[in-house]
Amino acid sequence: MVVQKQAVAARPPIAESWRRSRDAGVGAEVAAAPLVFDRDTVADARGAHPLDPHLPLLRDLLRHVADETEHLMVITDEAGRALWTQGPPAVRREAERIGLMEGFCWSEAAVGTNGIGTALATGRAEYVYATEHVAHVLHRWSCAGAPITDPDTGRVIGCIDVSATVAALHPATVALVAAAARLAESRLEVDMRRRDERLRERFLGQLRGAGVLVTASGRILAAAREDWRGVRLAVPSEGRALTLPDGRVALAEPLGEVYLLRPPSGTALGGHAAGRPVPDRRPLLTLALLGTDQPSARLDGVRVPLTLRHAEILALLALHPEGLSGDRLSWHLYGDDGSPVTVRAEIHRLRAQLGGLVRAKPYRLDCAIDADFLTVRRLLDEGDVAAAVRLYDGELLPRSDAPAVRAERDELAVRIRRSALDRGGADALWTYAQTEQGRADLEALERLRDVLPQDDPRLAAVTTRRARLLDD
Repeated sequence: MVVQKQAVAARPPIAESWRRSRDAGVGAEVAAAPLVFDRDTVADARGAHPLDPHLPLLRDLLRHVADETEHLMVITDEAGRALWTQGPPAVRREAERIGLMEGFCWSEAAVGTNGIGTALATGRAEYVYATEHVAHVLHRWSCAGAPITDPDTGRVIGCIDVSATVAALHPATVALVAAAARLAESRLEVDMRRRDERLRERFLGQLRGAGVLVTASGRILAAAREDWRGVRLAVPSEGRALTLPDGRVALAEPLGEVYLLRPPSGTALGGHAAGRPVPDRRPLLTLALLGTDQPSARLDGVRVPLTLRHAEILALLALHPEGLSGDRLSWHLYGDDGSPVTVRAEIHRLRAQLGGLVRAKPYRLDCAIDADFLTVRRLLDEGDVAAAVRLYDGELLPRSDAPAVRAERDELAVRIRRSALDRGGADALWTYAQTEQGRADLEALERLRDVLPQDDPRLAAVTTRRARLLDD
C-alpha cells in the first residue's frame, strides 16, 4: 500500500500531510488513536470549552447527516482531542475500534493524515479519502474536517468533522462542515460582542479621562480614538508595557476583567470633552441576573457571593434608585405575606457583604450599578433591538417567586420577544431563537424561515427545529 502511495501522485494537501506525519514518526502500522482523556477529564474539558453552549446548534445543523446516514460527527479541541461525537449505533461501534470517540487524540502527530488533524494543521477545511490516510487501519474511512477559530483570541480552538466508513464522501460534506465551522464562529462572535458590551458598560467610567480599555486577550474595547476599537494588541499582564496603535507605549493595569492602559505622564489619549458626563467614581456593583439559576455580583470586579433572596433585593433596589421603604420592599418581595422585620434581617445580612453601600430610610444602593437586565431595558427603550437581544441571556432570576421580580421578568421577556419579531431583523431573530424561550417559539422560527437566505447555513437548523416543534 505504501508503494501505491508513492506511485500515484497525491493531492498537494495530502502530500504535505504525509510529510508532516513522517516527520512526527507516524507510520502505517498505527492501530488506533491514543486515549488522552478519561471520562471525568472529558466532562471537565467539555464544560470549559467555548463551544459547549453551542453544541445543540451544531447538532441541529448536522443531524440530518450524522443521524440519518452512516456518518459520525466529531468535535474536538484545538489539539485534536475528541470531546463530542454523534452518530448511529452501527457507525459508533466501528468508530470505537479506531478510537474515533470522546477522549482520543486525532492530531497528525498521533495518527497521521486524517480529516481532523490535517484541518487543524493547515487551518482550513480538508477532506481525506480512504487510502489517503497514512494508517492502514483508516483506509476504510473517509472524513472531512474544518477548524473553528475563536474571534476573541484569533486562535483555532477546535475542529468539526464528519467521518464515514466509505471510499469517498459526497463533495457537499466538505462544504457542510465548513459552513458549520463558520456558524460556530458567528455564534462565538455574538458571545464576544455581548461580553464586550457588558465590559464597556461596566468599566467605561473608570477611564478617568484618559487611557485605553483592553480585554484579557488584547483587544481594545474603548479609547478616545474610535477607530482603535477592536484593534488587537499583545496579551496584557500587570505592569507590562504595550505599544499602542500610534506607536506610543502604555503600561497595563488590571481593572476587574479588563486592563487599563495608561499613557505616560503628559501624553493623555483623550479626556472628557465639554458636555460629556463626568465618570461616576463611586464603587461599581455589577449584577448578572439574566438566564441563570446562580445569580452573581461583583463589586469593583471582586466577586460577591449572592443568595437568591439577596439577588432579588439588589434587583429591586436597582429598579428603584430613589429607594424603597421597608413596607414597600417587603411587599415587592413577599406580597401580602411579607413583614418589614424579615426585610430588616435580610438587609442586615446583605450589609455584611456590601458594607455601607446599602443605605436605609429608605433602603437604597449608594454605588454605581451595572445590571444586565437594566442594560437590556435601556437598549430596548433606545430602539437598539439587536444589542438588547444579544445581551438577553434569558429570563430575570428564573427561580424567583417575588411578585415584583416576576412582573419585571414577564414584562422584559414579552418586550424582547415582540421587539425581535417586529423590529429585530434576521440576526436579532436568530439570536433570540437561541435563548431558552426562543428555542420553542414556533412563530420566531417561522419568521426566520421566511427571512433567512436559502444559502444561509442557519436555515437547516431552523427547519429541523421547526419540524420537531410541529411534530411535538
